[in-house]
Amino acid sequence: MSEEEYLNKCPLPPAMEFRLQTRKRLDLIQEEFENGFEFLYPFKREITIFGSARFKEDHKYYVMACALAKQLGEEGYTIITGGGPGIMEAANRGAQEAGAPSVGLNIELPREQRVNPYVDKDKSMGFHYFFSRKVMLSAAAQAYVAFPGGFGTMDELFEMITLIQTKKMEAIPIILVGHEFWQPLLDWIKAELADDEKTISPEDLDLFTLVESNEEAMEIIRTTSERKIF
Repeated sequence: MSEEEYLNKCPLPPAMEFRLQTRKRLDLIQEEFENGFEFLYPFKREITIFGSARFKEDHKYYVMACALAKQLGEEGYTIITGGGPGIMEAANRGAQEAGAPSVGLNIELPREQRVNPYVDKDKSMGFHYFFSRKVMLSAAAQAYVAFPGGFGTMDELFEMITLIQTKKMEAIPIILVGHEFWQPLLDWIKAELADDEKTISPEDLDLFTLVESNEEAMEIIRTTSERKIF
């Protein structure tokens, strides 16, 4: 009789079952981190691009993200995305069109589950946990580009800002693309957080840069240097 069969016939006491399940979860987390860092290690000059998974290929920000990634790829950068549809697909598509490494760090979600077809087949990795995936999305990039998006994009964006604000990570350029989308949020952050409630410092508003065009984003990215994981 195997150990699994034995355990099924002889259930563990609740405390032991809890410890067993906790150990399994911790082993999975450790495995995701180890595999993730090993996966990213060979890549050079990484730029991570965030944005909505819901934009179709005729959306203006999809078109912009594809064009930006293509230009980045032509200049020798590696494009890293969350591997899904929308802006992620656009960025991977641009990278492939340029013949540049097109990397996808995917996670399964109820609405957005597939890996987009523009992620290189040997440059895709799936994750079970959001937090380990976010670490990998931020681990080695020398710049982050955030196109408009939803809760997931906001989560990724504000985590990057917080890590830099608290000096848990070196200051990496965070580029927000699209005045029409981002400006109302930035106005609220300045008025409510910085000016009125003073929950952030005035200099925290310098942790990100708002741009309107790919050319502005490229100007910032070209000033950055390659960053190593370790």
